[in-house]
Amino acid sequence: MRELAAECGFEIAGVARVEPLAEAEYYRTWMANGMAGEMHYLTGRRGDMRDDPRTLLPAARSVICVGKLYNSSRPYSTAVTLEDQGWISRYAWGDDYHDVIRKGLARLESMLREEAGEFESKICVDTAPLLERALARRAGLGWIGKNTSLINQARGSWFFLGELLVSLDITPDTPPPDRCGTCTRCIDACPTSAIVTAEGPGWAVDSRLCISYFTIELRGTIPEEHRGGIGLHVFGCDICQDVCPWNGRAGVSAAFEPRYYAPPLERLAALSEDEFREMFRETPVTRARYAGFLRNVCVAMGNSGSERFRLALERLAAHTDPVIGEHARWALDRLSAMDEHG
Repeated sequence: MRELAAECGFEIAGVARVEPLAEAEYYRTWMANGMAGEMHYLTGRRGDMRDDPRTLLPAARSVICVGKLYNSSRPYSTAVTLEDQGWISRYAWGDDYHDVIRKGLARLESMLREEAGEFESKICVDTAPLLERALARRAGLGWIGKNTSLINQARGSWFFLGELLVSLDITPDTPPPDRCGTCTRCIDACPTSAIVTAEGPGWAVDSRLCISYFTIELRGTIPEEHRGGIGLHVFGCDICQDVCPWNGRAGVSAAFEPRYYAPPLERLAALSEDEFREMFRETPVTRARYAGFLRNVCVAMGNSGSERFRLALERLAAHTDPVIGEHARWALDRLSAMDEHG
């Protein structure tokens, strides 16, 4: 199975037994504490479905878990100094990973049928209501770090995950030990203190404090008290993975090399909606939507402290979208305040 998975482009693969997941209790607590923020697709009925993979495929007996490396040769956000550029999360630099993972799993499914005959199956990417990191841990792909990312000892945490539920009975793998130890680099480095203590797993990410949530998932106004912590991020955040010691040995994949690495903020601020869609066509960046993306660009310009962005912000302050206008005015006030204080 691992050989077949490798042929399909996956660097890591393993098998977990289908059974109720104890981690579902942690997830319910996370939801009950409001840490999903406004991501309602993670809660309610779809949240409850994550208890057991058989809610998606009643005949399932095994889950084949795979990981696709997306690290590139470009520097980490913590290793570069950005002055007039916006940071886009590493996972969104190339083609939409949903399509890449789904195609690879479809090929793996077909190859397995040639080996094992007919069986029932279901392909899942991260849009499916599965606790995929819990399953990947059980399949031996890695452990769950304090930043809640799956960490593979040999290759780090830069992985897209996917699952193939099958009615085949395949010998499961063994979860690896947790090797984070006493390290708290991810916790210490988070600008918005989004990694919080939690019952059960010990740590959780509170979406309501997370830069990725603010710049991707949150619609409307970003809470003013958190805007300064966003820095120059315009889509997502990599800091908790960038500082992880296990990513010092991470491999590199050519499959997700960036189309636009840290693009100039002035260029982003000048994009029309059609230009935005064309520039980021078939990438995850479109998830932020045009208005949300310009909102993020305004915040980044304000955090830059650079007077060169004043004209662009004045133009955006008059934008017909009230959210963009409000964030542009905040950014102008921030530039003025930073100038007064040197």
